Amino acid sequence: MDANNLVSARELARRNGLSFPNESLEYRQARDDLLAEEIELRRHIERVAEQRRALPPGGQVTKDYRFQGPDGEVTLKDLFGNKSTLVIYNYMYGPQRELPCPMCTSMLSALDGEVPDISQRVAFAVVARSPIERLLAFKKERGWHHLPLYSDTTDEFSRDYHAIGPDGSDDAAYNVFTIKDGVIRHFWNPEMGPATADPGQDPRGAPDFMPLWTVLDTTPEGRPPTWYPKLDYDTAQ
Repeated sequence: MDANNLVSARELARRNGLSFPNESLEYRQARDDLLAEEIELRRHIERVAEQRRALPPGGQVTKDYRFQGPDGEVTLKDLFGNKSTLVIYNYMYGPQRELPCPMCTSMLSALDGEVPDISQRVAFAVVARSPIERLLAFKKERGWHHLPLYSDTTDEFSRDYHAIGPDGSDDAAYNVFTIKDGVIRHFWNPEMGPATADPGQDPRGAPDFMPLWTVLDTTPEGRPPTWYPKLDYDTAQ
């Protein structure tokens, strides 16, 4: 994207020309100012994505990582299928947890319906440290249809790719791998955590993969700093 050839965000906002019933001039001015910022945000997201795609080759995967799937043992290479890129999400549902992480569960519930679309472009897998039988039982209970679940039976992959905390507890992780000429390399991880968090914010990554937060960020109430999703809700609420 050549920034020198772009029309200014404020001019694009002016050209947009939208309005809604009974809005005030004050609202329209503030909304157009916000629209200009949203256009700049979109452009920045595109610049960051372009920079991400241009990363040099990451570290080569030299270990023979193995996982337990519904049909038996598979290797990291097997998870690629016929794709050259593999996305792995580490789910916080280790054997020491009575229940899985509500935040992870919320995101995976949203992604379940996207898996058929994602799989048209890249391979996708969800890895957790619980036995595969436990993972599949929760998948059925939750009503997930498409998420491909695998158990990291040795914890080695989860430990090497930052899905286990310093105290041995589960941690969520998102990693992208590539394969070329039989060589698997790590491509990208969000790398954001407590050390990179701004004051008053959760240590979330950018992009943020949670559809829940995307929706709430468009509302007057915003993203509540002390509220997290639950596995179940009182239906009366």
